[in-house]
Amino acid sequence: MTRSLVEKEAVQTGVEKVAEQLLSTVSDPSRLALIGIHTHGVPLAKRLKGLIDSKVGQDLPLGTLDITLYRDDYDLRGLKPRIQSSDIRFSIDGLELILVDDVLYTGRTIRAAIEALGDYGRPSAIRLAVLADRGHRELPIQPDAVGFTFETKKDDVIKLKMSELDKEDAIILHEGGL
Repeated sequence: MTRSLVEKEAVQTGVEKVAEQLLSTVSDPSRLALIGIHTHGVPLAKRLKGLIDSKVGQDLPLGTLDITLYRDDYDLRGLKPRIQSSDIRFSIDGLELILVDDVLYTGRTIRAAIEALGDYGRPSAIRLAVLADRGHRELPIQPDAVGFTFETKKDDVIKLKMSELDKEDAIILHEGGL
């Protein structure tokens, strides 16, 4: 069964909540950068950047990160993984990074992202921002900012739809998987 958990305007309200939570923890906005994890973390990071830029009066650096080759389940995901390019055109050394993903589940995507970022330099800190946290962690990873928290079963799937990619904003629950 598939059902909508969050629709249209409420998605943007969740994004605004994440931005406010992030701003409350940042000590020096001039040392801040956002990194969106492909695929849906990228438009989410762009929206967060717009909100944060307007609050701090700066144009924060924004990068995108593909973690496909860093996943610990790479060989289990089939022979044709969808590899996208990472685009980080600034030094991350000494910056406070906001790592942005759509849905936090086991923590394995975030572990892979942190490993991938090590190839780009040494940030002073990495914070995690997600729009949805669905629990069932397999690694000790927690978000610093979260828009929505959902109780799910392990075999459920939560998907974020964003108008930039999917023509609409919504958070969808697929009970029992896709």
